[in-house]
Amino acid sequence: MQATMKRGGKVNASLLYKIFGGVLFLYLFLGFMVVPCLNTLTSIFTTKDAAGRMDPLAVIRFFFAGNMPSFVLNSLRLAVVLVITVNVVGISIVLLTEYFDIRGAKILRLGYMTTLIYSGVALVTGYQFLYDKDGMLTTWLLQLFPNMDRQWFSGYSAVVFTMTFACTSNHALFLRNAIRGIDYNTVEAARNMGAKPFKVLFRVVMPTLLPTLFSLTVMTFITGLCAMSAPTLLGYNSINPEIVRLAGSTTADESFPQARAALLSIILALFTMILLTTLNHYERKGHYLSVSKTKARLVKQKIQNPAANVLAHIYAYVLFIIYMTPVAMIVIFSFQNWQAIKGKAMDFSGWTLINYFGAQDYSYTTSRGKTKLRPDAISGVFANEKTLGGIRLSFILSALAAALACVIVVVAVNYIFKHRNKKRAALVEGCLLFPWLLPTILICYSYRVFFNQNIWYVFGNNLYYRENVQFLIIMAYTVVKLPFALRMVKAAFYAIDDELEDAARNLGASPVVTFLRVKLPIVLPSVLAVFALNFNALFTEYDMSATFHSSYGTSYAMVIQSMCNEEGRDGMNMNASGRRCASTVFIMLVSGLILYLVYGVGARDLGERLARKEKRKKLWARITGKAGRNSEKTETA
Repeated sequence: MQATMKRGGKVNASLLYKIFGGVLFLYLFLGFMVVPCLNTLTSIFTTKDAAGRMDPLAVIRFFFAGNMPSFVLNSLRLAVVLVITVNVVGISIVLLTEYFDIRGAKILRLGYMTTLIYSGVALVTGYQFLYDKDGMLTTWLLQLFPNMDRQWFSGYSAVVFTMTFACTSNHALFLRNAIRGIDYNTVEAARNMGAKPFKVLFRVVMPTLLPTLFSLTVMTFITGLCAMSAPTLLGYNSINPEIVRLAGSTTADESFPQARAALLSIILALFTMILLTTLNHYERKGHYLSVSKTKARLVKQKIQNPAANVLAHIYAYVLFIIYMTPVAMIVIFSFQNWQAIKGKAMDFSGWTLINYFGAQDYSYTTSRGKTKLRPDAISGVFANEKTLGGIRLSFILSALAAALACVIVVVAVNYIFKHRNKKRAALVEGCLLFPWLLPTILICYSYRVFFNQNIWYVFGNNLYYRENVQFLIIMAYTVVKLPFALRMVKAAFYAIDDELEDAARNLGASPVVTFLRVKLPIVLPSVLAVFALNFNALFTEYDMSATFHSSYGTSYAMVIQSMCNEEGRDGMNMNASGRRCASTVFIMLVSGLILYLVYGVGARDLGERLARKEKRKKLWARITGKAGRNSEKTETA
């Protein structure tokens, strides 16, 4: 009788746990994914004309009669061109550092991967610092070519140039891993049959990379289609900046701006759905795989033709200069005084830490001859409350969202693997992949409009009001990062041997203990890597920050943009450019440290860690001379 009650208690507890988990999952999925987006869709067809009558087709007619199609065509044009330029540069940097034997490949790789530690608005402003009308490189070029157009770095060409080098980070990560997984036996077999190196590359190597390249192509197309920071800061009329502009407009300014913003968001969603459906179709066709039973590690190929070898080295280092110049200039000018930064001329006698620490007063003479003093107009990152507040807010919101996405996905993937081959597992996975069907701007716009009122299922709160907007930003960040986290963590779960779980169960461990003590330690390096990548992407994120921008939700990206606009106005913020450089350096250090600790050190297996530890011991012994003394003792004995 007592045993039956215990079993009944366990059944009841398990049933309650499942009910609670199911209700919570439905609440989050319906409340923060489906309902807000449906509200955006229906708002297109509920617009009213001047007489107050419902006119479902008003926005559609306005779309074809106005200039809205130009924004769509501009985004499509940008996306198509980026597919070509990003793939050319992305494939090049991976081949130059991983496939061909290029001198200084390790240094080149570090330069090519700088986009992993600074991106978004920080990267765009870095390029602006060099190339815009008052940029350092433009200032130097004007001395050589006085008739040159100062506005050369703006509009479409500037956006393509900036995004071409900004969007190769996915190639540096995923294509690099794919090319490292190539079986060298197949390459060697082709060479033994008389194939030339470039024929081996195009006939043997490239086909094995096609699945990864196709995925990267689709990701690049979507990135170009949904571009926000580069078009906004460099002056290019594309869809996302127009959606944000319309979202902040009213009917007093123009005709039904909210419905027009919703329509553009839906158009983006349709393009995204078509692309992801196409990607899924080709993925199901299968992959090109190596057929060798025993894989051999890829050996770098030497370019035998001397002329081709020289050209490859020149091309590699030209790309390195393009990648590293903004980074180097940002670091150098972060230690320059505001006069040198304003004149875009390095003053080697004026090195200072004022852009990082401390504050100074600024005095200036007005047009009427009066002298005015602006206290603390020259201030560093850690002495300027506005800049420090933006960094602090972005750090907290990004860390919470990245951690929350990892927790949700780890629990969900454990459930999916536990109930594999069942419809409910496929349903959970489909729900978590749902945000991939929608562009980021659509989700954020839907949140801003729908939750800007008292909603009953969030306890009657207005989530866009005052401090509540920070919770809304966390939810938007989390939702947007769920699909990527799911794909990466799910791949990690495939490495778990089912026999480990069976052994834990036979030893009497409960499912929760088995998960915490057996499964989680195995997938933890991958989970931490996903956290690092999501955190770095969200830290300098601009699209969502611009949509949710308010006095209570001013993130680092919006602080940087305001710096660009207000510098020197009425003697205020005199060293905003210097503070912008310093804050970018700080973010690069934080992002680089997180990537190194999590994606570098944390991803090493036990054998590699022990080998490195032994190598450090031998190096230390060599430095201290212990090795020499030990050898002398051995010879004496």
